[in-house]
Amino acid sequence: MEVERSESLEARRERLDAQLNARRKVEPDANANREASKGYALAVKLSSEFIAGVVVGVLLGYLFDRFLGTSPWGLIVFLLLGFCAGVLNVLRSTGAVAQPGSGRAGRSGTRDEDDGK
Repeated sequence: MEVERSESLEARRERLDAQLNARRKVEPDANANREASKGYALAVKLSSEFIAGVVVGVLLGYLFDRFLGTSPWGLIVFLLLGFCAGVLNVLRSTGAVAQPGSGRAGRSGTRDEDDGK
């Protein structure tokens, strides 16, 4: 009787392992693909925002130098400004820095609440 129990227990354990392995193979693949695509989309978005800031800075610097004849100082200054703008855009996109204009409405120097006078 003890041998029959261990065999039936072993058979049930093998069936359970097979079912668990089948579920593990199906679920992580769908979630992993979804997470990978979200990560890829975020990486493309952040890199494009950074590159756009630098490219705009370089173009403005080049045009500034071309029309005013201050070569290479305009390009250097605007390249640095574009770099800073790109970093700021990335930080805003990730939520590390607040968006402009998202502060309190009562910043004009007047108090919104009653002073008690």
